[in-house]
Amino acid sequence: MVETIQWTPDGVVMIDQTKLPRQVVYVTCKSYEEVASAIVDMIVRGAPAIGVAAAMGVALGMQQADASRLDQEMERICARLAGTRPTAVNLFWAIDRMKRLYATLRGKPVEEIRAALAAEARLVKEEDIEINRAMGRHGAPLVPEGKTVLTHCNAGALATAGYGTALGVIRAAIEAGKKIDVFADETRPFLQGARLTAWELQQDGIPTTLITDNMAGYFMRQGRIGCVVVGADRIAANGDVANKVGTYSVAVLAKENGVPFYVAAPVSTLDLTLAHGDMIPIEQRASKEVTEVFGVPVAPEGIGVQNPAFDVTPSRYVTAIITERGVARAPFEESLRALAEQ
Repeated sequence: MVETIQWTPDGVVMIDQTKLPRQVVYVTCKSYEEVASAIVDMIVRGAPAIGVAAAMGVALGMQQADASRLDQEMERICARLAGTRPTAVNLFWAIDRMKRLYATLRGKPVEEIRAALAAEARLVKEEDIEINRAMGRHGAPLVPEGKTVLTHCNAGALATAGYGTALGVIRAAIEAGKKIDVFADETRPFLQGARLTAWELQQDGIPTTLITDNMAGYFMRQGRIGCVVVGADRIAANGDVANKVGTYSVAVLAKENGVPFYVAAPVSTLDLTLAHGDMIPIEQRASKEVTEVFGVPVAPEGIGVQNPAFDVTPSRYVTAIITERGVARAPFEESLRALAEQ
């Protein structure tokens, strides 16, 4: 399985997801600024992976920080990383975790502080992989035997530190002996499904069929789809889910066709400070992602463009939310809070 991100003596090494599937290229970020740029440019993407990258970015920045003004340096580094992408709450969760650790280290020798922050960043990565495997164990029983699983965007090893959230559930179901296959939406405009999910599952030998985003309803109506499993970038207290744009459409189609719609996400993706999904900030990305495909223009010059990176699926369309601590069902206000408080 591909290793998405690594802490090394040379810097933070990550697979360049903008080059997949044509090239497998690793880049080394030698400063926190380079980590921040990698997040913005989607060299690393996926909410859990962004969280790991942020933790490592903080640790890397503090290795190089001016020892005489660590407090100011910590604030500057965290602010820069927090300003990279607004929707995925795991980014802010990881930065806050590093801030809390740093607060306990004040007054200690600089090298001890730096070593502790680096160790914590590595721990965030290790924990993420174990969380994904636990999520898979909870979600595998929900996947119907002998059916096709539809997924949207990439919520696999590439979107995490390893194994995956939605794809982790699929992997765990296969490891449990279930005979299933996968339909992957292409996921316009950035094509995470076509470029990343299809490649990742193919590498694992999991039977996978690529479809365009507007084909999902066709196959649901045919009875081909046994369930939908997607990831999430932020989940509000009432169970509303922000995920890659197009997820809402898939959820509505699933409801219409009686197909279970599951969301797989770690507890760190819950944002119980937000009552509902309308409060989730939605990232707006560059128009050229819509008007160009791999640098080739596909739209009239000067055309107006809207490019929200995410949409919000109301909780009424969500059958269950799979976490590392168990499966939450409606009423989500109660079930999600119970999981968060474990």
